[in-house]
Amino acid sequence: MGQIIAVSSNKGGILKSSLTLNVSGILAKQGKKILIVDTDSQANILLSFGKNPDQYDNTLYDVLVDGFPIEDTIVNVFPNIDVVPSNDDLSYFEMDVLRNTEKYPDFFTLLKNAMGNLKEKYDYIFVDTPPSMGLIVGNVFMIADHVLIPFHPETYGLRSMVKTIQTIQNFKKENPNLNIQAVVPTKVRGKTRVHGANLNACVEFCNLQGIKITESSIRETIKYADAMAKFRLPLALVEEADEDVISDYVNLVKELNL
Repeated sequence: MGQIIAVSSNKGGILKSSLTLNVSGILAKQGKKILIVDTDSQANILLSFGKNPDQYDNTLYDVLVDGFPIEDTIVNVFPNIDVVPSNDDLSYFEMDVLRNTEKYPDFFTLLKNAMGNLKEKYDYIFVDTPPSMGLIVGNVFMIADHVLIPFHPETYGLRSMVKTIQTIQNFKKENPNLNIQAVVPTKVRGKTRVHGANLNACVEFCNLQGIKITESSIRETIKYADAMAKFRLPLALVEEADEDVISDYVNLVKELNL
């Protein structure tokens, strides 16, 4: 049976989707069967594979709101990588559900009820989440075994990380199996004092909380965006990719023992 790993933070622009895509890509190239569930209405997962999210009639929104079978939404985007897609419809999910609680009395279990036996069909299910702690992320935390928390070591990054950790710890009342797998430093610029100081503060906080912060970090580089623009693929799946840059994710996968 596979593992469900959510990639989550209430802060945007810190490589949640990139982390999801490139870790998935490395594992897929190793022969692991991967499902990515996109719970962000920006639909970055499909876009990263050069696909138009608006061309799909049935997405995660239809699964959660209308009870459409999740298996029938799955799109194969690369060998060993399938996706449950999202699009702009998902931005209306919370409004549509909370206006009709008689129809959706257990609104935090909609995704859990929809998943069926998907966990048995994949080695890893990664869930890419929006930069919020709303209803959709609550649904994700109900099904997740582990959470990876990207941490961008800039001025407001530590506060955001602490809030995310507190939310996950509080949610363990609903899902006792929910576990913070690690905090992952992202968009790191190694020679700046601000990043160095904030990384040290993050390490200190995580050590006090007994939370793993990875020694592997993801450097700030334009090459991830360039790969998607040029090849319509995550960098980890590009044959011509810079091995030095990809090594950030390779090392992370090894450190996480995936």
